[in-house]
Amino acid sequence: MPRAVKRRYDASSRKAQSAATRQRIIDAARTLMLQRGYRATSVANIAAKANVNVDTLYALVGRKPTILREIVEQAISGADHAVPAEQRDYVAAIRAEPDAARKLAIYASAVRHTQARLAPIARIIREAAPSEPSVAALWHEITERRAANMRTFVRDVAEASPLREGLTVDRAADIVWTLNSTDVYLLLTSDRGWTPDEFEGWLADTWQRLLLPDRRRARRA
Repeated sequence: MPRAVKRRYDASSRKAQSAATRQRIIDAARTLMLQRGYRATSVANIAAKANVNVDTLYALVGRKPTILREIVEQAISGADHAVPAEQRDYVAAIRAEPDAARKLAIYASAVRHTQARLAPIARIIREAAPSEPSVAALWHEITERRAANMRTFVRDVAEASPLREGLTVDRAADIVWTLNSTDVYLLLTSDRGWTPDEFEGWLADTWQRLLLPDRRRARRA
């Protein structure tokens, strides 16, 4: 009986050790790709920096496109694993909030923090995508997933308040999708020097003005 307990303990310990090693590989890849770019970072480089052999890297994470996917998913989720949109804390907060303007403000805050993590990775993807079909396909997948999530988000907002007259859910979702993009974040915070606070405030205010009727605009965060 004691031996069985020991085996369970050892299995749990090995699993935790593998998870830690896996995360070390992803962290090493992120650091190298940010420094060198995607194409100039080899699997051997990543394995060396993570202090593992290449076979271990492949077994725990996968090939380089899979590693990049993990980097992107962690940047979006703000965790050491991919978190589906419906399980993220800010999504729960948005759904619990009864006021439409506040829903938009909560999401603006979430976008500000997500883009702070994701924008540097987006630069890596843009550099690699023209010559790396797998990278271009990954970014397209993420973009389309974001568009679908925006339709869900806008339907939730519309349940709390009618949208601005003449505005459909699909068109409103496209507006949110455009303004929460990495491109807009980088244009304002990097190219124009806005602070993250300024970006967040502008985003919430702009969404409220574009999506909600005039009578709702006065209700600010």
